[in-house]
Order: sequence, then structure tokens, then C-alpha cells
Amino acid sequence: MALLKITGGLIHDPLNGIDGVVKDIWIRDGVIIAEPAHESPDWVIDAAGLVVMPGGVDMHAHIAGPKVNFARKMRPEDRRRQPAMPRTRLQRSGTLGSTPSTFATGYLYAGLGYTTVFDAAIPPLGARHTHEEFHDTPIIDKGFFVLLGNNLYALEQLANGETDRLRDYIAWILNATRGYAIKAVNPGGVENWKRGGEHNTGIDDPVADFNLTPRQIISGLAKEIDALGLPHSLHLHCNRLGMPGNWPTTLDSMAALEGHRGHLTHVQFHSYGGGPDDQGTFCSKVTRLADYVNAHPNLTVDVGHVVFGETTSMTGDGPLGHYLRKVTGKKWFNSETECEAGCGIVPIVYREKSFVHALQWCIGVEWYLLVNDPWRVAMSTDHPNGGTFLAYPEMIAVLMDRDYRREVLKKLPEKIRPRCVLWDLEREYTLNEIVIVTRAGPAKILGLKHKGHLGIGADADITIYTPGRDIKAMFEMPRMVLKAGEIVVERGELKTTPFGPTIHVQPGYDDLLENNLRPWFEKNYSMSFANYPVSDLYLSRGARVVS
Repeated sequence: MALLKITGGLIHDPLNGIDGVVKDIWIRDGVIIAEPAHESPDWVIDAAGLVVMPGGVDMHAHIAGPKVNFARKMRPEDRRRQPAMPRTRLQRSGTLGSTPSTFATGYLYAGLGYTTVFDAAIPPLGARHTHEEFHDTPIIDKGFFVLLGNNLYALEQLANGETDRLRDYIAWILNATRGYAIKAVNPGGVENWKRGGEHNTGIDDPVADFNLTPRQIISGLAKEIDALGLPHSLHLHCNRLGMPGNWPTTLDSMAALEGHRGHLTHVQFHSYGGGPDDQGTFCSKVTRLADYVNAHPNLTVDVGHVVFGETTSMTGDGPLGHYLRKVTGKKWFNSETECEAGCGIVPIVYREKSFVHALQWCIGVEWYLLVNDPWRVAMSTDHPNGGTFLAYPEMIAVLMDRDYRREVLKKLPEKIRPRCVLWDLEREYTLNEIVIVTRAGPAKILGLKHKGHLGIGADADITIYTPGRDIKAMFEMPRMVLKAGEIVVERGELKTTPFGPTIHVQPGYDDLLENNLRPWFEKNYSMSFANYPVSDLYLSRGARVVS
């Protein structure tokens, strides 16, 4: 294969301790390699005066699966407002809006400099179709998280204390679906709502027909995920999302992990003070929650910041969809997935002059600025729930430029000022910290050792930017984007459209499972378990990432 050299660029690769150093990068077979001793490159990219960093990693978005397709069908008006993406020699046609079609999703992410994206909530029964959509989504590598927080079989095992069987089930479901991680959405709360309850299940409330609470679901899943050695922790959507006064539930959910790894997703929506149905007390509680995260290294978060404008709320949290329907009065779609999950879809408009929406915007920014370690906070809009991923350049400008942030704040309702601490925060992100929250950090949180950095052995997914005073413009239009060492975008123009693979895990089984499985196998088969052809899979330790 051809040998490529990127020369003269200002490298930002925080995972390898490189913060703005002029350095060459060598690539062969889609992978970054050490400089060859006695070879000349077949071609050279001159990056002098440009900024070179890994391709972006969006660890929490909604780009495929049942809920996304329901939203596409439900909201034709959303797609009519923007011109369709035209068909060209290289590009398939597609529709835009808050839920772009498959081809458009791949092109738009790549055009922004992102090369890896994960869908955050797929029911097991929706996995096969999700893979079909992924096969139709160009350029980016992709993966998904499997919903298990309201899965009846998983709840039964937890309620009965069958932890070994639960561990087996988690491993089996990831193998069967070719998923990447386990997601819990409003654990126990969706099941309660399906049985006639309200969108208000607290962490210690009983789950209908189970001798179980959400706290036990969180701790039980997190423990078995760690025992399996999965690369990513429990991906947790806490109970009572979006409810005023929900911050103690979020704090209790963090504590419920009992020291096990946990990733709290779209945490902005879980950080509200105040009383129910009382805007007069609505306020930010990020300071309390961020202090807890700062003190507990087992925790990571992504933000789910709000973007002003029209979008579509979609979630595996069916009761939340119903709650938003009552609040907004807009059309609503709800779906249940047998014994596994549900979803709710509602159009929403975040308005700059709305007190609640403006405070949500501030709360999101506070999370970035109050978590001390940028390696433990990832950039997300919870696309499309908080808004489109195309807003990332705007948020980068807000984080890097304190004066720009204050100009935005001046446009927001004055009465939000005493309800949050954002006005008093002086912190500005460095460019290296931006690389962390958009690339290196999400890859590390996900356990993707071949993503998010430019070291030897990494995938040659690389974004090259033209630096300038206008930070937003810099990140909106990369000078060049490489996927597996191939130029896919240059100055906003598609150059080629490869199809990146789907990333999944193959969980191994530890000694406890081996001890359960071996006696059963040898009792039922006239063969030593160790000689069984697939025994290596069952006896391996940890989980390996496959793409």
C-alpha cells in the first residue's frame, strides 16, 4: 500500500502528551506507523501552518434505529424546511433537518471533522435493522449501545439475585446484537410507566412486580459490566430526566454505582434545582454535582448541551416523551419494544428568550467549565435532543473565548443570572483541551485504544484545520479530513466516500462463568470443555473491540 506522510503540521495529540508540536505523521494501510528507516513517501500532505488532530469522536448521538426512523416519518415538515442534499458524482442524495437521512448523516459528520459516532440507545430487537442503517451510513465508523435498564429478563435476574446469569446475559446480548456497550435509560422507570405509573420514578421507588429499585438496577448492571471487563462502563440515563428538582436523583445515581465505573449521559438534563411546576425556583445545581464528579474518578459524563432553535426530542425514555407532550402541546409518538424498552418522540423549539431554555444552555456550559479534568467530560448535544451536532463549532467558541461567551449571555433573559454561576466563571479552554473533549477523551472513555490519538498503531482518522481568530469558523470548515489515511473531505468538498466499519465488542467470560459453564457442558456432552472448538471465546478474559 501507498506510504503517506503529513509534514510540517502543528500536532495536538493529548493522549500522547503532544500539545502543539511541529511533527510528521506517517501512514500505511490506514494506520499510523513509525517513520520508516529507508523509505520515501509515495505522497506528501504539506500541513505547514495548519493544526493537525485526531478525527472527532461523538460518543452519544442518535443516528439510527427505531426511534430515529419514527422521527423521520413523523416530521416531514422538519425535512422540508431545508433543501435536500443533491446527488452528485460522489454523493448520494439525502434529506436534512434534525434527523438527517443515513447518507447525509455520514457526509455531515465527516464535513465537520468527525470520523467515529455511537448511537446511544438501541433495543436488542432493533439491532438488526440498525446494522442495516449503519451499512448505509458512509465514511464514519459507528457503533451502538444496547438498552438493558428495563429489560424484563435482566430485571428478573437482578431481583432473584442471579448475578452469574445476569453476567452471562449481558455477554450474550452484546454478542447477539453486535453492540458495543450497555445502556440503562430511566432504569425501572420506563417499566413503571408502561404499567400505568407517572414519569417520576425515584431511585429508591419500587419497580412494578419486581422486588427491586432503580438503585439496585444501576449497581447490579455496573458491577457485572466491570466483572466482564467491557471497554465502556454502564452508560446511564438517570431517572427523572428533565424534571425540576431532579439533581438529588442524579447525585444518588452516582452514589449507586458503589465505586464501579459509570458514565452519566446528557447530564445537563439531570442537573436542575427547584420544585415541580414552579419556574420561580428553577435553577442550576451543577456546582454540587460537578464537585461529586471531581471527587470520584470512577465517573465520566457527556453534557447534552442545548442549542437554540428547532429540533426533535427522541429518547428510549417513553415517559419523558409523554411529559414533554404535556408541557409543549406538540404532536407525540410513543412506542414499546416488547419486553425490552420504549421510546418517545416530540418536536421541540429551544428559544433564546425562554427563561427555562436559556438556563438549560447555561447549565450545559457550566458542566464543561466546572469539571476540573477535561478527560472526564465529553462534548455532546445528545443529537438531536439538545440540538444538532452541527452546533459543536459554536460550543467550542463558547468554551475557548470568554468574551464571546459573555456576548451570548447578554442576549439571554436577565433573570437567569442569579440561578446559575456561569456569569462568574473565568475559565477558557485551550485548544488541547478541546481536542480532549471532542476526540481523545470520548475515545478513552469508550475504551477505543485505536481512536482519538495520533500514536503508532492508531487508525489514521485525522482532521486538519486552518487556525484563525474566528474559532467557530475554524471548526466549521476543516482544511482536510482523512479517514483511514484517505482524504474524504477537502475545504468542504467530498473527495471520496468509503464506508467505515461498525465497531462492536466480543465479551469474554471470567472464572466465575467458566465454573458455571464447565460442569454443565461436561455433564451434557462427552467431551472436555477445554477441547470444545469455541471454548477460547468463553475462557478469555475481558472483552475485545472488533471493527
